Amino acid sequence: MPKDKLTNEPQPDKTPPTCPSWLPSEAKREWRRVVPELERLGLLTIVDRAALTGYCEAWARYVKAAKELKDGFTYEYINEKFQMKRSKKPEVEIARDALNQVKAFCAEFGLTPSSRGRMSVPNKVPDQDPLDKMLGTIQN
Repeated sequence: MPKDKLTNEPQPDKTPPTCPSWLPSEAKREWRRVVPELERLGLLTIVDRAALTGYCEAWARYVKAAKELKDGFTYEYINEKFQMKRSKKPEVEIARDALNQVKAFCAEFGLTPSSRGRMSVPNKVPDQDPLDKMLGTIQN
């Protein structure tokens, strides 16, 4: 076991957090997409709501900004000297910042290949067959 790994790591309740009702629809879609898999892997607990909310909000901001950029990253305008100028759309910065936030949250939840390689998931005890349980053929 690595020296920096906690040996008596706290184990919060594995109940998945509820999705905040006030999240934008794109954030709710992302919540519904990732929660079942995080729950299946045993990586989601009741106390993860704030981090998961932040991830989903950042994702929604990125999607909204990316959609605004579908027609290009710049806009043209005429300055006070009546010269045509070109400038970067504000959505470029918004998309970049949101994607950086998404990337940071992804690392926390193991949502990238490299972050998964640094994680270990809790050992799950296989579900006991109800008949075996009733007959007492599987010993703990």
